[in-house]
Amino acid sequence: MSTSAISHRTPLEIAAMAVGAVFLLVGVLGFIPGITTGSGLGIAGHGSDAFLLGVFQVSVLHNIVHLLFGIAGITLGRTSSGAKAYLVYGGIIYLVLFVYGLIFSGPMAANFVPLNAADNILHVVLGIGMLLLGLVLGRAMPGTRR
Repeated sequence: MSTSAISHRTPLEIAAMAVGAVFLLVGVLGFIPGITTGSGLGIAGHGSDAFLLGVFQVSVLHNIVHLLFGIAGITLGRTSSGAKAYLVYGGIIYLVLFVYGLIFSGPMAANFVPLNAADNILHVVLGIGMLLLGLVLGRAMPGTRR
């Protein structure tokens, strides 16, 4: 992307693309031994013994979700309406995932993502952050009421 294309991006689009890039990076890092520690990266479920940065429990499914969220952010961040939708709905999804993690944590069959306490804290911060970015930066979109 050229510098002129970047300079014509709205703050909303830049925020969505930045969040997407971070998700993409996290998804890739989740597959790299050493950055992800533990005895085994499970496909899905609470049985995965892999921890991104030694803190966040991850699995192949979890990493793929991060990769997809990253691709979505970079793709949808190309337009203001797509960027706002990504940040607002993504924030809502992460808040729902936070509640899900509170209910279904530990060694339960329903904990298929897998999630631990650090994931839950991160998900609530991500959810609120994405939602606020989408709503606050989205207010400046053309055609919206002030």
